[in-house]
Amino acid sequence: MPAIASRVAALGTTIFTEINELALKHQAINLGQGRPDFDGPADVIAAEIAALQDGKHNQYPPGLGTLTMRQAIAAHAGRFYNLDVDPASGVLVTAGATEGVFSSILGLIDEGDEVILIEPYFDSYVPNLDWVKAKPVYVPLHPPTWTLDPAELRAAFSPRTKAILLNTPQNPTGRVFTYDEMKMIADLCIEFDALCISDEVYEHLVFGDARHIPMAAMPGMFERTVTVSSLGKTYSVTGWKIGWVYGHPTLVNGVARAHQYVTFAAHHPAQTAAAYALSLAGTYYEEFLEMYTTKRDLMMSALAGAGMKANAPQGTYFVMADFSDVFEGDDLAFARYLTSEIGVACIPPGLFYSPEHAHIGRKYARFAFCKGDDTLKAAGERLAKLKR
Repeated sequence: MPAIASRVAALGTTIFTEINELALKHQAINLGQGRPDFDGPADVIAAEIAALQDGKHNQYPPGLGTLTMRQAIAAHAGRFYNLDVDPASGVLVTAGATEGVFSSILGLIDEGDEVILIEPYFDSYVPNLDWVKAKPVYVPLHPPTWTLDPAELRAAFSPRTKAILLNTPQNPTGRVFTYDEMKMIADLCIEFDALCISDEVYEHLVFGDARHIPMAAMPGMFERTVTVSSLGKTYSVTGWKIGWVYGHPTLVNGVARAHQYVTFAAHHPAQTAAAYALSLAGTYYEEFLEMYTTKRDLMMSALAGAGMKANAPQGTYFVMADFSDVFEGDDLAFARYLTSEIGVACIPPGLFYSPEHAHIGRKYARFAFCKGDDTLKAAGERLAKLKR
């Protein structure tokens, strides 16, 4: 029987699939995958339904995305970040942010190039780099505050560095990088003539005094940055898989050349609804953040009641919790125990590190709080059994 390709042979099943199946088997409350258990805004969904029914949006859209959608993305970048993005040549609509990142890597990174990854990282990054035969160079964030070591970051850059793959607000730690951290990264990119692929899907989910600063807005960085974002996180429609890439037309052209052979185009009716969503008034974002602030507080209370230690996330709907006071095993053993015996599912973050740095995440678990308030309260009641 023919063998499968070597590039995927070692990948196996993702940890998300394992935990989701385990949660289903044990009827656990699933705080693992970042999938809201509530629907997006009714008017955004109504716009999708209208697009499906009007008979104009059920065939292929332009490969770059509809002009209306690209104009909405450019206007959004101008409205929130004062960026001047060309909707005709500086914006690409993708099948979710994951495809946006993959097409960026395919279109901008060559075999043998070094790409810096900040750990813990989103799980698709390393396979994407492996498939183009690029070399990942790892820089860990240090718990419990999940901060960068400037010396470690500088040491990662070299004449062979082609890019840094940045994620802020950061999944899974909930860190939002400060202006000083962003400037440190930007200055190194400029010094070493490197690109930045900036994954900013949680751009509107930032708490308290923290502020999201797009890398493209940093001095000297627009022409060397592609920004990736998506509809799913901000509007609670993760199943629509609508994302985008914007930046300097030369870089976006490289991404688009890869995109045309990955998916060619993204879902047409959803682009109409997405353009509408991106134009929502500022009150939507205020209410969205207020809703998630309540959920974050419920999650932090549940973790404290379970005897776990965690810093409140500055952004995203994830929190990393130290379980070492209530469980002796590593993160994978804890995730399996918590799901099967306590009835709450989480994700073990050790798998989001290189082997060299995997020990950093071995006493942590990632919890997602993009769930209904009653679900989070019920999870807190179950988690309290850990402390008892």
